[in-house]
Amino acid sequence: MLPAHQDPQRRELSAQDPVKLIIQIPCYNEAATLGLGLDALPRQVPGFERVEWLIIDDGSTDQTLQVAQRHGVDHLVRHRHNLSLARAFSSGLSACLHQGADVIVNTDADNQYDARDIPALTAPVLAGNAELVIGSRPIEQIAHFSPLKQRLGSLIVRLASGTQVDDATSGFRALSRSAAQRLIVFNNYTYTLETIVQAGHRQMAIATVPVRVNPDLRPSRLLRSIPSYVWRSIVTIVRIFVIYRPFRFFASIGAILFGLGVLIGLRFLWFYLVGSGAGHVQSLILASVLLGMGFQTILVAFLADLLAANRRLLEDVRFRLHDQPPPSSRHR
Repeated sequence: MLPAHQDPQRRELSAQDPVKLIIQIPCYNEAATLGLGLDALPRQVPGFERVEWLIIDDGSTDQTLQVAQRHGVDHLVRHRHNLSLARAFSSGLSACLHQGADVIVNTDADNQYDARDIPALTAPVLAGNAELVIGSRPIEQIAHFSPLKQRLGSLIVRLASGTQVDDATSGFRALSRSAAQRLIVFNNYTYTLETIVQAGHRQMAIATVPVRVNPDLRPSRLLRSIPSYVWRSIVTIVRIFVIYRPFRFFASIGAILFGLGVLIGLRFLWFYLVGSGAGHVQSLILASVLLGMGFQTILVAFLADLLAANRRLLEDVRFRLHDQPPPSSRHR
């Protein structure tokens, strides 16, 4: 578990305050498995006065919505057409915040995760030790899992975020209200990697807890192939770096280009001084191009840093708007 960071915006849960937990499930054509997952969800969790369920129907064309209604789901969010798992996750967070959730648990509609571990998942949030808790699956013991996928995703996330998350691709996670208010998913593929990288860059307190899994009911819809997964993960991480570390990203590229230009320019200068510079004019041209590109990229780094500062101000405004008192119906 990572140490908790002090944040003036962090909302501590108080034992005297009514505490609401909302369990959200993003769904897309999950009629065959959703009922099993809902049957396993708890209506009482230690530390919470209310436990509610929220379904995000991401444009399903089967009976997903009807299954959710028959099982007494408290809240339904429906997309008119399929957007993506990441968009469904974000819609769920917004709806949970609107409904006054103090803690949000996200789980899958295919009943992959054992709902009996929800109390363990929420305990670090209730204790004030974490704002984001990731459920770590026993990857080595699961036959249908791809160890390469799990290890690669977790390695990339550790390098990009500076966190120590064992199972970065796990969708079984708990978020405090303040964490849900500050996380913004830009990627349209999956939310798992991006939210952890964001949380690391925002210095949120992150914890992992071991969780159990149920037998596999269907293959993953995200993992079409290992190369596709690797490519999309890399694109996601690069986008996060551009958004949250723009100066470092562009300045590093600019420094490399500028440095290569200096080295090639010194090489031309050496040949020029020894009297054979006429045969190495190409080096002079290449050095000039690289120096110009490097200088311009470094200028872009400063401009990107200014834009990032403006984005942080807008995110702070967004956080304060979300932190307004929830509707009066919250604790009815």
